[in-house]
Amino acid sequence: MKIVVTGGAGFIGSAVVRALIADGEEVVNLDKLTYAGNLDSVASVAGNPRYKFARLDICDRAGLEALLAAEKPDAIMHLAAESHVDRSIDGPTAFVQTNLVGTSVLLETTLAYWRGLDAARKARFRFHHISTDEVYGSLGATGHFREDSAYLPNSPYSASKAGSDHLVRAWHHTYDFPAIITNCSNNYGPFHFPEKLIPLTIVRGLKGQPIPVYGQGENVRDWLFVEDHARALLAVVRRGRIGETYNVGGNEERRNLDVVRHVCRLLDDMIPDSHFRPHADLITFVADRPGHDLRYAIDSSKIRAEMGWAPQESFETGLEKTVRWYLDNPSWWESIIAGVYRTERLGLVIA
Repeated sequence: MKIVVTGGAGFIGSAVVRALIADGEEVVNLDKLTYAGNLDSVASVAGNPRYKFARLDICDRAGLEALLAAEKPDAIMHLAAESHVDRSIDGPTAFVQTNLVGTSVLLETTLAYWRGLDAARKARFRFHHISTDEVYGSLGATGHFREDSAYLPNSPYSASKAGSDHLVRAWHHTYDFPAIITNCSNNYGPFHFPEKLIPLTIVRGLKGQPIPVYGQGENVRDWLFVEDHARALLAVVRRGRIGETYNVGGNEERRNLDVVRHVCRLLDDMIPDSHFRPHADLITFVADRPGHDLRYAIDSSKIRAEMGWAPQESFETGLEKTVRWYLDNPSWWESIIAGVYRTERLGLVIA
């Protein structure tokens, strides 16, 4: 099976690429290499004869047409996206361009490619769109997002992803296009760009810098180890039912403040001679993010029942592996904070 993975140099995309190669598949990694794209994240598979890389923007129609004609994939796993809520507050247009316009261009070119396949290959082909639970909006103290939950996006990022979900669903219903959608909870793990909560906490803790917590840290997220998510996505692209949506969650709800404190405890334990112990003393409460959703939680019973999938990592085991990876791989994140992102606060300037 040959699979094109868009955004394969990003956080979740690179985990998918590594998992596909490990499982014997042929992969074409299509990535524009924006600030968050990092080929070091797929360095472990770069020499594999079943792996190719194509630097390409999903808004580039001619480039996509040429790539599909040359590579003749059996599936596309679409992960390319602008993904950071804070950046979407400062610059929403880039999110509309990539997440909405880019998805539309990708769908149009893929539809034309799919229509040109012979009957057998046409029947096998899948377009798997990977999205987020943020499209559903915010929960109160109880309840979970289900596949039939109403869409109520509250940030420019989640609105752009909601729009891309709707486009994929429309392509399926209008053109009988073989599409599947997955919506996931918050991912964490190795190779996570340090603008996000867990890697930012780790990096700032290692540097002895203030660790920002928005508001009072009461916002709740459901956490999913990225390699567990990658296993779920492989199951869906292979065995998911066309036209269906599958929610993927870790069933590991935590307040942001508790997540940060947990990371600090792990840093204390793993670096007993650190000058910054206890790392929790670095926690600094800052002005909340505009429009910050209170709680997300995923009901993933559908994918568990249909695919037999379940997370292998608890939050405790996954977080320990994550912190250890950042301690063991400083060259990966130090090159980032020396260049494209210096762990500064984003999302306060309204565009």
